[in-house]
Amino acid sequence: MQYLVLSILFSSFIFVVFKLFVRYQVQTLYAIITNYVVACLVGLIFYEGDLDIGKLPYKSWFWGAMALGILFILVFNIMAATSQKLGVSVASVATKMSFVIPVVLSVVLYNDNLDGIKYLGIAIAVLAVYLASMKQAAESFKFSMLLLPFLVFLGSGIIDAAIKYFQEVHVPEDEFALFSSLLFFFAGSSGLLFILVKSYKQRIKLNPRNILGGIALGVPNFFSIYFLLLALNHAGLSSASIFTVNNVGIVVLSTLLGIVLFKEKLSPKNWLGIGLAILSILLVV
Repeated sequence: MQYLVLSILFSSFIFVVFKLFVRYQVQTLYAIITNYVVACLVGLIFYEGDLDIGKLPYKSWFWGAMALGILFILVFNIMAATSQKLGVSVASVATKMSFVIPVVLSVVLYNDNLDGIKYLGIAIAVLAVYLASMKQAAESFKFSMLLLPFLVFLGSGIIDAAIKYFQEVHVPEDEFALFSSLLFFFAGSSGLLFILVKSYKQRIKLNPRNILGGIALGVPNFFSIYFLLLALNHAGLSSASIFTVNNVGIVVLSTLLGIVLFKEKLSPKNWLGIGLAILSILLVV
């Protein structure tokens, strides 16, 4: 259970760092790519086995880690487009509600046994995430507005489900750090390629703030994935319960940190969402 708590703590700290990016004028894209490089290095430091680069492509999880790393960057760019066109709250809700995908797959594929109380807790969690995340009134609805949020929802859910799959089938515990490190390596490499292509139109300027921001983001980013893998491997809960508690816990803690550190104001429906989130955690656990 301690690994799940640590994953929630580090994941929530990521949102704090993103908030500080605005205050200190850090360019998010460059900081994100730096963060992947830093997270990769942290993973290599924590990996206790012998590192033989030549043998890595023969690991059963290697090519999956490459695909997942590329997906990290793709989903990030879709999230950015969603935030710019439809608002931050829409992107936030789509991302956070994506936990439904790994929850459903955990029940279907891994025969997670859930009783009626846990199903009720998961249903309440979905409502709680929606209420706690919405920060602004919805604009006039258009069907075309669904595409970007749906892609964010689908991409984020696939990432979580894939992490569970690799933990369950391919990655032994002593390679969790190496697997996480490779994920971030491929994500960072994809991001660097994206920037190089972009540099033909716009000159790249190195900014120390972006590098420092990337370092501040990379450390908690690595541990959020690393401890989630350990929680899925060790916690006395089903995978569906872990994903539910992890996601709802991040929503609650990051919201409370926003109140304490940044004086954010919450609407009554946000407070209702937090209350339901706590109730859902109690029911699921």
